[in-house]
Amino acid sequence: MRHNEDPTRHEENPRAARCGWRQRRLMPLADRGPLRVMFVITSMPVGGAETLLVELVRRLDRTRFVPEVCCLKRPGPLGEVLAGEVPVFAGLLSNKYDVAVLARLTALLHKRRIDAVVTVGTGGDKMFWGRLAGRLARVPVICSALHSTGLPDHVEFLNRLLAPITDAFIAVATSHGRYLAEREGCPARKVRVIPNGVDVERFHPRWPSESLRSELGLPAGAPVAGIVAALRPEKNHPLFLEVARRVRNEVPEARFLVVGDGPERARLEPLACQLGLGDTVRFLGTRSDVAEVLSLFDVFVLTSHMEANPVSILEAMSTEKPVVATRVGSVPETVIHGQTGYLVAPGDAEAMAARVVELFRDPERAAGLGRAGRAHVVAHWSIQRMVEGYQDLLAGVYESKTGHRESRRPFPDLARGVVEAITTGDDRHA
Repeated sequence: MRHNEDPTRHEENPRAARCGWRQRRLMPLADRGPLRVMFVITSMPVGGAETLLVELVRRLDRTRFVPEVCCLKRPGPLGEVLAGEVPVFAGLLSNKYDVAVLARLTALLHKRRIDAVVTVGTGGDKMFWGRLAGRLARVPVICSALHSTGLPDHVEFLNRLLAPITDAFIAVATSHGRYLAEREGCPARKVRVIPNGVDVERFHPRWPSESLRSELGLPAGAPVAGIVAALRPEKNHPLFLEVARRVRNEVPEARFLVVGDGPERARLEPLACQLGLGDTVRFLGTRSDVAEVLSLFDVFVLTSHMEANPVSILEAMSTEKPVVATRVGSVPETVIHGQTGYLVAPGDAEAMAARVVELFRDPERAAGLGRAGRAHVVAHWSIQRMVEGYQDLLAGVYESKTGHRESRRPFPDLARGVVEAITTGDDRHA
């Protein structure tokens, strides 16, 4: 097990420590000190869900919550970053069939005196073992945060069996919450919607960096369309390349940027050559300066087959970039067609290319959509609203289960309204 250690967590008398832990759990939340929260995830490569987890951990109110992270396999780049800020544990799971992970994780949760477990993502490792270990360690609050919708990520049969021991299934948008209740077997009364958020202070409108433009080989004045997404099949980058081919036929000076990395890269780069795109498409890989790269975009494009609530769209809109995206998942909740961008049917290269060309040729229209997009994000999708949603959920569940309640409501009005919207009829899955 690899971790950064906190020596203040150890007691000379383990039995006394256990008794003190139980007594502390019975105290009113205002008296007992901050809740210890363990986020359980497989690993932390650079991706949307992982980036959100970093932001959440950093921004939790330390007077109310003490966050820790367990990466069952490797920490990954973002896990390494967090290890310098909070306790991070890794290496508990050696392979897919390593059932001994249950004993290791249970012992870890007990040793760290965890009050709430939040598994991040679907899958048989973190979602299954994390919740089961939480139950065995008698952790009061057990939640699952789900960031994607449909295949390849879905709630498997074994994970559905653990619904009775799960206090909340966290969706990232209203439509995503409905999907979890109707299609993924999550009890509707346990689904809570906490919308993804973006740091609107970091992702703000800025002048394009001429030095960065030169570094990336973008000719002066050339319009740029780009995508920010992991190179995975569900993001459908071949559609982006086909759109680029069609756009270049209409706007020969156009250039295209692909930000992100993943298993599809070995297939996509040769495909770009086959489509005759040559040096008009640049594969930039993982970037730590996404906000700066977005300043170079004239149009942000997302071509996914499926999405829950993609962070990349929120980041692009926050920087006042017009969006052209496929009408999938909860994307229509962020991209308001004709107001903050354009939506097209999944796989429709012709319609998508036409919208990109339209925005290239009408900069005033593009700028207007971009301004409306940022205003929409600031009003509804800020990172602070996301953090407050998690804080209210964890504190509310803890208080309701231990019999101690704070004077404030356990869930914010936004979440309460969403829960009512997706909870209909009897709970058939409980």
